[in-house]
Amino acid sequence: MLNDLRAEVLEANLLLARHGLVTLTWGNVSGIDRDSGVMVIKPSGVPYEALQAEDLVAVDLDGAVVEGRLRPSSDTATHLVLYRSFPELGGVVHTHSTHATAFAQARRGLPVLGTTHADLTPLPVPVARELTAEEVAEDYEAATGRILVEAIGERGAAAVPAVLAPGHGPFTWGADALGALEVAVTLEEVARMALLTYQLAPEVEALADHVRDKHFSRKHGPGATYGQGAGGR
Repeated sequence: MLNDLRAEVLEANLLLARHGLVTLTWGNVSGIDRDSGVMVIKPSGVPYEALQAEDLVAVDLDGAVVEGRLRPSSDTATHLVLYRSFPELGGVVHTHSTHATAFAQARRGLPVLGTTHADLTPLPVPVARELTAEEVAEDYEAATGRILVEAIGERGAAAVPAVLAPGHGPFTWGADALGALEVAVTLEEVARMALLTYQLAPEVEALADHVRDKHFSRKHGPGATYGQGAGGR
C-alpha cells in the first residue's frame, strides 16, 4: 500500500512542475494512507527533476519520520493539521503559483466570477486570517494549518477545496493526491482569469447564483452529468 501511495505522490509532485505551478522547489504534495495513519510527502528542497519515489518521506500523524532518509517538507506540519482536522482528505497540495499567490499577497479572496470557478466550488475561495507574532514564533507551520482550518469552518473541506494563506500562497486538497493537484491546477487558472477580469471590469459582480449552481451540480453530487461515470476526472 505504501509503495502505491509513494507512486501517486511522486506523480502528483512531478505534475506540479509540468503544469507550471512551481518555480525551483517552491511547492509540495502529500498523500495519506488512512489505514496506517502514514503520510507521504515531498522532501524539503529537492529539485523536481531529481525527485525519485525513494526520496519521499513517510511520517505518522504526529510528524515522526517512519520511513525515508531525507528531511520532509518544511510544510509537513501544515499538511498534518489538515489531515487530522478532516478525515475525508487523502491529498494536500501547496504551491506558490503566480496568480493564486498574487491574490494571497493582496489578502483578497476569489469570488465566483465565472463558470470555471463554479465547476470547482460554488463558494468563494477564502483568504485565511493573518497569523499573530506569537503564532509565528511558537509553531509557524502548524499555526498555518490551523488558520486554514478556521477559514474552512463548518462548511467542510469538500465544499471549500482551497484556501489562500495571506502573504504566502494557496493550499488545496482532495480525496487523494492527484485530486488535490487537480484543484491546484484549476485554482491557478481561476485566479489568472479573475485577475484579467478585474483589469477589464474592476466593478464586476459575481456570477448569477442560478448559473453558478447549475455548473457546480453538473460536476458534483448524485445528479452529476459531466464526464463518463465514476472514477473519471
